[in-house]
Amino acid sequence: MPPHSRSFRLSRRRFLQCSTAAASAVALANCQRSQSNSAGTGSSAKPLHLYTWADYVDDEVFDRFTQVTGIPIEVQTYDSNETMLAKLQAGGGQQFSILYPSDYMVQQMVDLGLLASLDHARIQGMDDLRGPWQNPVYDPNNTHSIPLSWGTTGLIYDTTKLSPAPADWAYLWEQRDVLAGKITLLDDVRETLGATLASLGYSYNTTDPQQIEAAFERLRELKPAIAQFSSFGWEDPLMAGDFDICMTYSHLGNALPAEHPNLRYVIPTSGSSLWTDTMVIPKDAPNLEAAYAWLNFMLEPENAAYAVERLRFATPSQAAFALLPAELQESETLFPPESVLANCEGIAPLDPATADLFDRYWTELTSS
Repeated sequence: MPPHSRSFRLSRRRFLQCSTAAASAVALANCQRSQSNSAGTGSSAKPLHLYTWADYVDDEVFDRFTQVTGIPIEVQTYDSNETMLAKLQAGGGQQFSILYPSDYMVQQMVDLGLLASLDHARIQGMDDLRGPWQNPVYDPNNTHSIPLSWGTTGLIYDTTKLSPAPADWAYLWEQRDVLAGKITLLDDVRETLGATLASLGYSYNTTDPQQIEAAFERLRELKPAIAQFSSFGWEDPLMAGDFDICMTYSHLGNALPAEHPNLRYVIPTSGSSLWTDTMVIPKDAPNLEAAYAWLNFMLEPENAAYAVERLRFATPSQAAFALLPAELQESETLFPPESVLANCEGIAPLDPATADLFDRYWTELTSS
């Protein structure tokens, strides 16, 4: 999970509020089990302070946690990993009990000494994680983080407007004259430059200056056709027909078409980023009891499955996956087959010189 900047739109909220009664029943049936896992925290009136992605905010999930534990939740949101990091470095670690960094950002925050080591004796359910998340490369042995969700980055488009349909990032360049003013790309240097690198056959994580420059020049060719670099706010114009195709994350790519059947999400054939979002505790976090109660609540299979149905992200929990309806289990954009995942790549931290080069090119692209 690359630097995501994901938004929570009103149209999506309306869709999510129509989740199945079965999902609600599953989550409610789990309350007794959550109560036992959170013993000792229910009497605390101190709130759990969450700092999370804007579209990971869900009142139903929060209310259930409060009903079970007695702990109220106070939420602030961000639209990129870098925004979250800047706030933490400015003293936010003393404000929040739980943060939601993406995989590569976990590594960076560990290197900066910003995260607490987790007490695994206080956490239940980690043995249920699928293999890739038992000992992830971004945080060996999950020392500082618990995986919450995963997904891909791709393109969502209006099927009534585009023919032929897009299959790869290259479509944007091939059809740029037709798409002029109707394209949005993520306002995210690693995702957008990374996708351009993938379209050229290079790695998202390349440190080769010539390859990075080639991606910059390719993006500069496309720039006149781009309506905006936007990580949020493009959803309503797309649904209204003002945009034809937008770069997005898979959970929005799966959620929006459920409400608007003319929309479709595609994972580019040349490769995509494969991201993981995690839950971490800052080194100076307040209310550790509430933080561990939240980790345990979100690790319980019933709650994890309920979150998948509400938010349309993929879960690393094997037991939660087993509880999902067949239509979600079989969705190849929500849970892509291995043949698709083989072309995907996690975003890794860059060395300072390469990061500066990315940032210099990105500033030139987005400020002109």
